[in-house]
Amino acid sequence: MINKSRLKIIKNFLKKNYLENYKVKKIKGDASFRSYFRIYHKNKSYILATAVREKKSNILNYVLINKFLNKQGIKAPLIIDFDYKKGLALLEDFGNKTYFQLIKKSKNKLYIYKSLVRFLIKLQRINFKTNIFRFKKYTYKILKKEIDLFFIWYLPYVAKIKSNSKIKKLRKLLLSILKNNINKNNYFVHRDFHVSNIMECRSVSKNKIGIIDSQDALIGSRAYDILSLIDDVRIKTTADLKKKLLDYYLSLAKKEKDFNIKQFSKEFSILSVQRAMKIIGIFSRLFKRDNKNKYLRLIPYTWTILNKRLEDPIFKDVRVIINQQINLRSKNVN
Repeated sequence: MINKSRLKIIKNFLKKNYLENYKVKKIKGDASFRSYFRIYHKNKSYILATAVREKKSNILNYVLINKFLNKQGIKAPLIIDFDYKKGLALLEDFGNKTYFQLIKKSKNKLYIYKSLVRFLIKLQRINFKTNIFRFKKYTYKILKKEIDLFFIWYLPYVAKIKSNSKIKKLRKLLLSILKNNINKNNYFVHRDFHVSNIMECRSVSKNKIGIIDSQDALIGSRAYDILSLIDDVRIKTTADLKKKLLDYYLSLAKKEKDFNIKQFSKEFSILSVQRAMKIIGIFSRLFKRDNKNKYLRLIPYTWTILNKRLEDPIFKDVRVIINQQINLRSKNVN
């Protein structure tokens, strides 16, 4: 519910952009502190993104990264106007057809996914020599902070597991694996590259695929976004489809400059575990801190993905502790 003072700020912002006598429809948002509205005016529509918390990261970063992506030939919503201090951005409307919807309805999911893999390869060819936005690196410090969400939010509040010597050892093992095996990479990492954030853009002739929610992008491993697509926790896919997608990605990536299959495979395995644990932690935080209970329903499938990725020999000792301390006590979390 928008209070009167906030509503006045929004109306003045829209008026500045010659938008009056419009119709508004709230759009289902994501897990962030942003809210979205579709603004209908005459024969056009726009997206209004609003944020009352973390305005710089939620609005300014989004605006600057979108401008950067469009300059690189990547279709991201064009910025019509923004005021990050007031937490507002007026954006191009891509429509409401996400690839989540397209894949759910399709009988040939692999064909659609392949188009998204090709789009990702294009993203990973981005040239960072620009003054539009200074991207941060996906450092060990950030990876560590993310995986700690599992220990801070999931274990105590959802699994009801208190910290003990085994849990502390588990964390130490995971952090050691991360610290010693992830190289400093120079690829665009969206960090939330899944089918709900990829759009089939309307009224676009050449670039039919568009990307949204790019405000958290960093420079890091080329393995991260492809595993995000393959291990999407919001849409269940078969092991066969996952393998075919990875094989297709590799068939294209090996043609790219400086591609190292050995390093990629190691980073894919390690980051898939890091990401799954991070997501479980985020969903737990959304449940406990933000009273968004619906995200608990996604945790069991995320655990299925996590347990599968833990089969890599590098996680042998990690797997033993997780099986002993967590898995048997987390089966009924839903």
